[in-house]
Amino acid sequence: MTRQPIQIAIVVYPGMTVLDIAGPYEVLRFIPRSEVRFVWTEPGPVVADSGVLIMAATHSFDETPTPDIVLIGGSGTASASITKNTELIDWLTRVHQQATWTAGVCTGSIVLAHAGLLAGQSATTHWSQLAVLDSLGVRAVDDQRIVQAGRVVTGAGVSAGIDLALWLVGKVAGDPVARAAQLLIEYDPQPPYDSGSLAKADATTRRAAAAIVSREAAQLALKEPADLLRESAALSGTVWRIAISRARRRFSGRRRIP
Repeated sequence: MTRQPIQIAIVVYPGMTVLDIAGPYEVLRFIPRSEVRFVWTEPGPVVADSGVLIMAATHSFDETPTPDIVLIGGSGTASASITKNTELIDWLTRVHQQATWTAGVCTGSIVLAHAGLLAGQSATTHWSQLAVLDSLGVRAVDDQRIVQAGRVVTGAGVSAGIDLALWLVGKVAGDPVARAAQLLIEYDPQPPYDSGSLAKADATTRRAAAAIVSREAAQLALKEPADLLRESAALSGTVWRIAISRARRRFSGRRRIP
């Protein structure tokens, strides 16, 4: 009997932070018999939080009712508005009921909290949003990059999505496949600086980071996520429809066995 592919649904939306999902994608695609879908309310282009980088949804929510793995990343500009998207929240609530794993990277965990998937549970998010997570009735964890709560797993800020994805591969396909995936993307962090967490960063670095967060918040007042949504819609057309059609053919049934 032919075994069904493992369907992985990665949410893309206007205003998202691309590394939150691009890093995990490059890892999760190595799960044997996997089929990756980038999902949103409808197939088409979406503009990232930079306002410059563009990605595309290959499938709609309605086309993806029973994924095995669900992953949503965060946003530097759309965190507040995306939690009010009823189509997204309703879809997350439905698919989580049968999904093997539901995952949130960075402020993606805040979206999962709004969907009611983390009530009374432990989770993590970007350090700047831990208080928000706590205010939603979630036990915010500030000293772990990966936090599991039943079938929900959350990762800390941005780059932690790679760690979370490797963890998922290990759970779904086994440690040997996860190690092979790590080697294939040559994920061997040796950064020139050692300030990648609040515990390691000195006071000057923390102030500089806080200033950047404040500056981005001010920029949000100038360019609302709705603008990104309109820009995404404006990009739709024949060229994008052709590109998305081709992407769907490539992603559907793709086999990546390391």
